[in-house]
Amino acid sequence: EKSQDCMYLQYCKVCQSYKAPRSHHCRKCNRCVMKMDHHCPWINNCCGYQNHASFTLFLLLAPLGCIHASFIFVMTMYTQLYNRISFGWSSVKIDMSAAKRDPRPVIPFGLSAFAASLFALGLALGTTIAVGMLFIIQMKVILTNKTSIESWIEEKAKDRIQYYQTGETFIFPYDMGSKWKNFKQVFTWSGIPEGDGLDWPVRDGCHQYSLTIEQLKQKADKRVRSVRYRAVEDYSGVCCPVTKGVKTFFTTPCTEEPRIALSKGDLILATRGLKHWMYGEKILDSAADGGIRERGWFPRKCVEKCQYDSETDQPVDGEKKNR
Repeated sequence: EKSQDCMYLQYCKVCQSYKAPRSHHCRKCNRCVMKMDHHCPWINNCCGYQNHASFTLFLLLAPLGCIHASFIFVMTMYTQLYNRISFGWSSVKIDMSAAKRDPRPVIPFGLSAFAASLFALGLALGTTIAVGMLFIIQMKVILTNKTSIESWIEEKAKDRIQYYQTGETFIFPYDMGSKWKNFKQVFTWSGIPEGDGLDWPVRDGCHQYSLTIEQLKQKADKRVRSVRYRAVEDYSGVCCPVTKGVKTFFTTPCTEEPRIALSKGDLILATRGLKHWMYGEKILDSAADGGIRERGWFPRKCVEKCQYDSETDQPVDGEKKNR
């Protein structure tokens, strides 16, 4: 509504529009998602403003259902094996009178049924632990009125301030200061979340666009810290390349982020990396400042560092960059 606010907002080149505060573009959904937390492959959708509460309840009910299933599996195996194996549990008293009157089960409980029940029990217990941990993580971010992405942004803000020694303090603007108030921002009796997904209440002393301003600073910092590399080998873009060495094959990043194919001579701006892999943007139009770029992982052995260490084409002087 206010054109001067555009200076505080990020622009999405894919959607050709400004991003609302707390919104992020999802590569899988190919759209900007309000209050995006992450893209979940299990529900084939993003977890965000509209369904954050429903997704969190799913993370709660799934482990409860698996606990219920585990109890059924355990009792099934015990009662079916009661007359076949002597457990020696004299203290365990189970009324087996019905089973003795009609010993034939609805499903014959042979060796294959026992193996299937044991396997299903392992899956149920594993799901209980894995999904239960995800529920705990989600509740932690909800009680601070954040998303997983915003928690990461806050950590990067601390790193940026410490790196440049600016002396500023970043305060997350959407934390209402009370866990109950933060909880009510997501969970409501009507099932409809608070607000409209565009405008958010902020704590006292914070700007309406404090988070987006910090994101713009981090993007500028990211371009300053990026290092230019040139591809010296071709790379097809496969997740686990066999021809790039055993270590590269077994240390492929465990992430949904894409890989980018490289041809000898391509220029890449690397922003982060592991021991045998790097993540960066391939410059397809180096003549234009805002040229189209492809982002993704690529093997470190396929590239070599250019003469200049950053996108600004400034020689390495060994001094800390200051802005």
